Amino acid sequence: MFTGLVETTGELCARERRGPGFRLRVTCSLGGLALGESIAVSGACLTVIAHDDTGFDADVSLETAAKTTLGRLPIGTRVNLERSLQVGDRLGGHLVTGHVDGVARVRSVETIGDAWRVTLEPPHELSRFVAPKGSVSLDGTSLTVNGVSGDGFDVMLIPHTRQVTNLSRLAPGVELNMEVDLVARYVLRYLDVQSASPDARLRETLERSGFIRS
Repeated sequence: MFTGLVETTGELCARERRGPGFRLRVTCSLGGLALGESIAVSGACLTVIAHDDTGFDADVSLETAAKTTLGRLPIGTRVNLERSLQVGDRLGGHLVTGHVDGVARVRSVETIGDAWRVTLEPPHELSRFVAPKGSVSLDGTSLTVNGVSGDGFDVMLIPHTRQVTNLSRLAPGVELNMEVDLVARYVLRYLDVQSASPDARLRETLERSGFIRS
């Protein structure tokens, strides 16, 4: 589990094909890494399989390669890094699992004062999980949805966020790993299941409210 508050950035310096997946080498300044620990690499939860003073190695499965940008990022790309949340840590962003849902594409970047308004197009099937003032993780960065229009949505990036993450590179066409809000995921799943039997759901609600007795 992560918070979406990027700890530092690293550089993707190597990618080696391993069967249907890949092995990545990331150089970074993270110290005290442990074999087997989880690190969110641009939003995707990966396991450290080797490490030294200059960085770490991690494997990318076929599913992760299909759902994220990690299988096609150019070597030398800056990636966001966050170690997993520890019990007792401050939760300054929102709950992020590191299970990327899909890839969103940047439509436009507009300068407003010292901030950027970034408009994105998510995969169609994910747009229903995005709501104004809700949360979304983009390349592992916790952001607040500023507005929603059709299948698109926009976020505001303050200078600090651009300085400490890889989001300073944003331009039309850039792809970002997207994870929808955990609460939205489960609420909509519940409603999808319940919608199959609306009469039963209504009766249950009325019973709980004391209007009818079972």
